[in-house]
Amino acid sequence: MQVPHDAVVLVADGRKILFLRNEGDSAFPNLQVVDKEIHPNPKDSDQKTDLAGQSSSTRSGPGAPAAAQGGSMHAQGGGAQFATAGGTMGEADYHQLEEDRFAAETAEMLKRRALNNEYESLIIIAPPRTLGELRKHYHKEVSDRLKGEIGKDLTGHTVPQIEEALLKAE
Repeated sequence: MQVPHDAVVLVADGRKILFLRNEGDSAFPNLQVVDKEIHPNPKDSDQKTDLAGQSSSTRSGPGAPAAAQGGSMHAQGGGAQFATAGGTMGEADYHQLEEDRFAAETAEMLKRRALNNEYESLIIIAPPRTLGELRKHYHKEVSDRLKGEIGKDLTGHTVPQIEEALLKAE
């Protein structure tokens, strides 16, 4: 991938960003660190204090809807059919929610910097899920300056390894 002189390369995941600028040319990138941020995000189990809730409409037993007890809802006037086993309300993954929020904040930072004309060209390197979340929040000014994306997690790599990955990318 061609990395124009003075282009910004953002290397991100759900909790870290590395903001680099190419001081070299497109054939020989020389990335320099401009900014970095690490956001604390404990694992999901460390952020939870309770178990997922139960939905009484999906339980079987006395007092449950007829369909949940194995009977027919039609006898009671119809309606939705319910599962025969108890269910949960869909347990939240707080770690993932925090990563998604961080991606949205990163997109907002890219917007502010684009509107302040802090970069003309942008390349983003992030894991596919983070990249997808970032895309949801791209401002038009960010999209207009975006020259490429790489769907890989390179946050733990050295700057020379990032330069090499950029040169190998198409």
